[in-house]
Amino acid sequence: MGQHLVLVGDSVFDNRAYTRGEPEVAVHLREILASWDVTLRAVDGTTTVDLGPQLAEFPGDATQVVVSVGGNDALENVDLLELSVGTTAEALDMFDQRVSAFEVRYRAVVEAVVALGRPTTLCTVYNGNFEGAQARRIRIALMMFNDVVLRTALSFGLNVIELRQVCDEPVDFANPIEPSGVGGRKIAFAIARAVGALKANEPRSILSAG
Repeated sequence: MGQHLVLVGDSVFDNRAYTRGEPEVAVHLREILASWDVTLRAVDGTTTVDLGPQLAEFPGDATQVVVSVGGNDALENVDLLELSVGTTAEALDMFDQRVSAFEVRYRAVVEAVVALGRPTTLCTVYNGNFEGAQARRIRIALMMFNDVVLRTALSFGLNVIELRQVCDEPVDFANPIEPSGVGGRKIAFAIARAVGALKANEPRSILSAG
């Protein structure tokens, strides 16, 4: 039986509209993993609340699943960066409320994917290509959302692709939030290494839940 990789999630994988004619993530993967089948189920704009249709009629011969979702959920909470508060404690309480709601939805999504019975890899949310004070604030805010991703991965015993270290240069982005053709290729290689199809160029970290 051959290997069949399925990509689930948002425009981190479904980035064709942003590559200006360059190959998107799935095309890069089909080149890198020439002997594998690669199915793109990810849809631009997907959040944790509307991932379900991507799991319906899931390919029966799928052998690996990679999930990238959560970035659009974080964008829906960008208003937190502009709200006026009286104290730091008040700001943290507001973030806690939003991130806790995200955690409920994210864990439900991961549970549904894991229930498919295939080896699953999650992706963190990258910091994007912002500038100045906005970039710093977004990076710090995303730490809270990415904490959910990492803790969920530990709970389910899943591998994680740390996209904050994969896409970390302006050239990796077609705009502040979408991967370019260059970034898509880097993501594709990261996926290929994560699923064991390519040897990692650097030592791999192991994070244990105990």
